[in-house]
Amino acid sequence: MTRFLAWMAALILTAAAAPTLAQVQAPPTPNGLAATPPMGWNSWNRFGCDINEDVIRKAADAMVASGMKDAGYQYVVIDDCWHGARDAHGDIQPDPQRFPSGIKALADYVHAKGLKFGIYSDAGSRTCAGRPGSRGYEYQDAKQYAAWGVDYLKYDWCNTSTEDAREAYSTMADALHQTGRPIVFSLCEWGTAKPWLWAGRVGNLWRTTPDIYDAWQGVKGTSFGMLNILDGQAGIDSYAGPGHWNDPDMLEVGNGGMTADEYRAHFSLWAMLAAPLIAGNDLASMNEETRAILTNREVIAVDQDPLGVEGKRILRDGSAEVWARPLKGGGRAVVLLNRGKAAQHISVAWEALGYPAKMKAEVRDLWAGKSLGKLTGAFSADVPSHAAVMVRIEGS
Repeated sequence: MTRFLAWMAALILTAAAAPTLAQVQAPPTPNGLAATPPMGWNSWNRFGCDINEDVIRKAADAMVASGMKDAGYQYVVIDDCWHGARDAHGDIQPDPQRFPSGIKALADYVHAKGLKFGIYSDAGSRTCAGRPGSRGYEYQDAKQYAAWGVDYLKYDWCNTSTEDAREAYSTMADALHQTGRPIVFSLCEWGTAKPWLWAGRVGNLWRTTPDIYDAWQGVKGTSFGMLNILDGQAGIDSYAGPGHWNDPDMLEVGNGGMTADEYRAHFSLWAMLAAPLIAGNDLASMNEETRAILTNREVIAVDQDPLGVEGKRILRDGSAEVWARPLKGGGRAVVLLNRGKAAQHISVAWEALGYPAKMKAEVRDLWAGKSLGKLTGAFSADVPSHAAVMVRIEGS
């Protein structure tokens, strides 16, 4: 409820103040980081506040053992509820019961695995779970994070009262810069102040919607299902690019609320959006099906394509959709999405992809891991209910 009220208040306060399209110029990369969308794991979707240093160590261990590190995942991020109190000097300390070894020791453990370490704070007086926020302590907290060896900061927007989002996030961005340590900056402002218009000059990724929850579609309290989140990305694709990414929130793959087909669609669509791939399941206990989805290197390669162009919906016919994005070298990634309750035959013509109709193109199914041969004019497939077919198309 606190998060929802903050989101509604921010929406009212910032709607009029948000810059217009005419006022916005293409942003530079703010800190030279995140040339491709960040990949990693965050504790929140699966564990919420039920975290401790053992949970984080096991996640780091599993990221390596499962093959996720080899597939490109780097960041192990603690979300809310790690905080203890501030000491006599105002320096934030970890919860001594949950993290008795301290954050520096935990970061060292993660780094020893060849991974990077992330942490969470909030632009308000307190975090969404009521822990100490960073308002008024931005430079002190940033200095502490750098001393601990933090590589990634997720910065939330609860308990912010009448603060201006752009100014608040810019303050923390400057604080991080002043430490001299390269720290990826993730803005979690829920899209209320239209951060895609300005955040490319501030951070590396910005949330575009309220929180995701583990469902194909729907609204649960203040959270949205996967397709609701997807619909929130329409029209903002042009603001994403190397170093600055739209963030439709973390992955729910493996948390149990969707079918395997729905999770493959979820992962496919996030790759099409050039979204950060931040897993949110229990890595230490995931089954082979979940591991196979999260480590599909051909789908990951689409997400990590160095051209960095976010995909968009190019066709919608009832519950059938086609999403496409250009890839470096002239190829295209395409997703045929079936939102409906029955199987559908979905097709996309070459012209819709910017190709001449008579061109022969090699088509590869990224989930089957096999070539479908050279096709001319169009690609079509039978797509099961609540599922997606994802292909890579290379002209010749």
